[in-house]
Amino acid sequence: MLKMYANSSEAILFFDRGGKALAANPAAEEILDEDVLAALLEGEDGAICRACAGYTNEHGLRSCRDCYFHHPERDDFTSFQVYLQTKGKGLVPYTSSFQTVDADRDIRVFMLRDMTRQFLTQERLYENKMMKHVIDAQENERKRISRELHDGVAQELMSAVVDLRVLKYMTGDAGLLEKVRQTEASLSRLLEDIRNLSVELRPAALDDLGLDAAFRSHFKRVEENFGLLVNYGGELKGRRYASEIETVIYRVCQEAILNAVKYADVETVDVILSEQGGRVLLSVSDRGRGFAPGGRPDGTGLGLYGMRERAELVGGTLEVESAPYAGTTVRLNVPAVPEKGEG
Repeated sequence: MLKMYANSSEAILFFDRGGKALAANPAAEEILDEDVLAALLEGEDGAICRACAGYTNEHGLRSCRDCYFHHPERDDFTSFQVYLQTKGKGLVPYTSSFQTVDADRDIRVFMLRDMTRQFLTQERLYENKMMKHVIDAQENERKRISRELHDGVAQELMSAVVDLRVLKYMTGDAGLLEKVRQTEASLSRLLEDIRNLSVELRPAALDDLGLDAAFRSHFKRVEENFGLLVNYGGELKGRRYASEIETVIYRVCQEAILNAVKYADVETVDVILSEQGGRVLLSVSDRGRGFAPGGRPDGTGLGLYGMRERAELVGGTLEVESAPYAGTTVRLNVPAVPEKGEG
């Protein structure tokens, strides 16, 4: 029987009724320490416990309660999860089975399959789902605050500014008129700041009109506030995509331009947005100071990390090309997932 399992990639051990290991295939010998394997083959009582850290059941993730070795009559050990201390790899999760293969001689087989890769995949999937939920929650909260600022606070301030303008025609007191003018100017500046904050939090144009309109509006504000001219080449012609795709593209572009403003020392930035082969491509380039490949760019580096993480969460990629005094180019490539209702 052992010959049948000799070339198996799964670790396999054979035990008799008393718990003594009768044989082990090469895969099992590779994962168990020599002293543990020797103790098993010599029939030492509890030898398997040297390697076993417990199995998953209704009592815990790693429990020794109702051990499978002590309850061969149970049929729920045909597939379960167990943790073993292995040679060179430490604690490893396995999917396993423990069952009788020769009832006459009461021989049982213990089969193990390494689940490390599957666990890492599940863990990464869970992390991605949680990160998506966090980003969605952030964007929804940004949208809510933005709407409240625009539709509530800004409208009230606008009403107050109109009242002040009317008040100027209701008095001839020069001192009072001057004070009204100063208050009107202060409220007007505050109103403009609130409007800008509302747009920075979450531009209504992104949700209502799409990327092209949101980009043009954002680039205009960048020029007005920072003096940076953005040469924009948009080829989407009003095409809409899933909200999370549009959000990633907009935020990556926003961050790339902000980095150019803070670190590149340039007067112009080139932005190209297009769709090719079922993918949306964004390129943001400057001819500024740049940084050495593999080196640390100015700032904390969290901006680049955040852009790359956003891209990966929607199945996209982010590439950054730069060289000292030769500029920086940020390239985003994401799936062109259409908006619901579009073909």
